[in-house]
Amino acid sequence: MPALGSLFDGIGVFPLAASRCGITPLWASEIERAPVSITRRHFPDMEHLGDVTKLDGGKIPPVDIITFGSPCQNLSTAGNREGLAGVKSGLFFEAIRIIKEMRCETNGVYPTFAVWENVAGAFSSNDGMDFRAVLEAFTGAAVSMPAGGRWASAGMVRGMSLTSFGASWTPEVGAFPSGAGGSSLWQIMEDSVAPRYYLNPAACTKYLNMAKATGCRMPSVLENILVKQGGKLPRYTRSRTEKCGEPSSTKMPARSSPPPDGQTTLAQLF
Repeated sequence: MPALGSLFDGIGVFPLAASRCGITPLWASEIERAPVSITRRHFPDMEHLGDVTKLDGGKIPPVDIITFGSPCQNLSTAGNREGLAGVKSGLFFEAIRIIKEMRCETNGVYPTFAVWENVAGAFSSNDGMDFRAVLEAFTGAAVSMPAGGRWASAGMVRGMSLTSFGASWTPEVGAFPSGAGGSSLWQIMEDSVAPRYYLNPAACTKYLNMAKATGCRMPSVLENILVKQGGKLPRYTRSRTEKCGEPSSTKMPARSSPPPDGQTTLAQLF
């Protein structure tokens, strides 16, 4: 059975996804006590390795997959935008170091896959140069900026192995994957969520106001959920349907009907 190691583990989302796909969460690295207490409860057999900056990838158990959601604060559009030069988001390179150390120790066998998760701001941070640095760190090869100066929402970097093991990568950035396969949000949702996991009213109101600031009303299902959790709906001078060229309406949209085939919607969670 494939094994997974999770850096910057948080509350163990990657181990949870892995366990549901027949992959064994072998170890995790996290320094915050509260998240660690959660993952210890849900994954009692998963080893906790501690501070990512103190790990040696060549000395920890090798795994098929290394996942990491390194800190986003300096990459996010809501942050200071220092990018990978920032103290927090710069920890991305600690994960790359660990991956390379493990591959060196195992003669390029482990890990087979590395998965990085982060905010959309990573694409635009430092005029896109930070995401270029991410790709170059993974590939060990020079990656050109897209001709239009902006990264596509999907792409591919194809190669055989890390350059340190004698083979070069051929980056293919900006190409969209083909194929009809896909997944929907309802496939991973639970149909019963305790109120303690709700957003607080202030946060709900914040997101409703953010939607208004864009000039376009959010989907009715999500809007209804935020209102039900205590959010205050702002006044709109024009409704979302009016903006799209349809008749104006000040009445809040009704909840969507349940989808077919037993699918779960956001509205059914609360």
